Amino acid sequence: MAIRVELKVERWPIAGTFSISRGAKTEAAIVLCILTDGTYTGRGECVPYARYGESIESVCAEIEGLSGALMNGASRDDLQGLIGAGAARNAIDCALWDLEAKRSGKAVADILGLSPLRTLTTAVTVSFGDAHTMTASARALSDRPLIKVKVGGDNDAERIRAVAEAAPSSRIILDANEGWSDDNIVENMLAAAKAGVVLIEQPLPAGKDAILAEIPHPVPVCADESAHGTDDLHMLKGRYDTINIKLDKTGGLTEALRMQKRARELGFGIMVGCMVSTSLAMAPAVLVAQDADFVDLDGPLILREDRKPSLRFEGSRLSPPEPELWG
Repeated sequence: MAIRVELKVERWPIAGTFSISRGAKTEAAIVLCILTDGTYTGRGECVPYARYGESIESVCAEIEGLSGALMNGASRDDLQGLIGAGAARNAIDCALWDLEAKRSGKAVADILGLSPLRTLTTAVTVSFGDAHTMTASARALSDRPLIKVKVGGDNDAERIRAVAEAAPSSRIILDANEGWSDDNIVENMLAAAKAGVVLIEQPLPAGKDAILAEIPHPVPVCADESAHGTDDLHMLKGRYDTINIKLDKTGGLTEALRMQKRARELGFGIMVGCMVSTSLAMAPAVLVAQDADFVDLDGPLILREDRKPSLRFEGSRLSPPEPELWG
């Protein structure tokens, strides 16, 4: 059955400013892919990421370039060979899953044999800043069980100590966003271990992380920018302990599930993460996060408001998506 493609560019204001070591932003710019067969409609959301050479314009062009194939009945499996991993494929893949669910009257979780879905505990994020500001943010979240702290600058050891003291009952993940170097990684990892940090995410730039195979890991190290798809995994053995799976990197739910299965076979821990985006982008990731050691799906909580209907958050507890939202 022929499928028609519609694209929308949406901009969702952030509550305040979201900062990482590479910079700050005040809105989430997303591409919404809507697929309809005239009776049923499926939706998928993606976030173009400049770090990976993507823009709103390039992602829209990629999706539009596949409109002919989709009209001619291209499937999810076909999609894997028609377009590379990234945000564009993610939006299409998730929209195709949603469309199949609507057509069949079955939830995607049921189709995949994942039902019943469980409620998850997600990390909540402390943005990058000076130690005083980050301490105040961590203290405000100190009742949350899992906090993700953005680091990646000078004097990170001070930030780590201050945040850990401000939230002594919380488990803490550090995310350096490639902001550390060979010169400071040992010092920072030791500070993290002393503070009781449970995971360090992407401390070094992708492709410049060979030292991770040579130094001790007093805290497990997670690959983010270094890990996009299943084919990356064999190169990461011995350097990383855990893999961060994000649908905007893998190019959708289909590849994310494949990557997760292979990562487990290779002995990696699993983190499921997200870009700053709405509940529509989180919903398919919730399925992958059913088998995750760390869940970081707080994207909608960073926004000033979420789309309706939305996922239900109760503190850090995240409930599975309702069919009206996705899947």
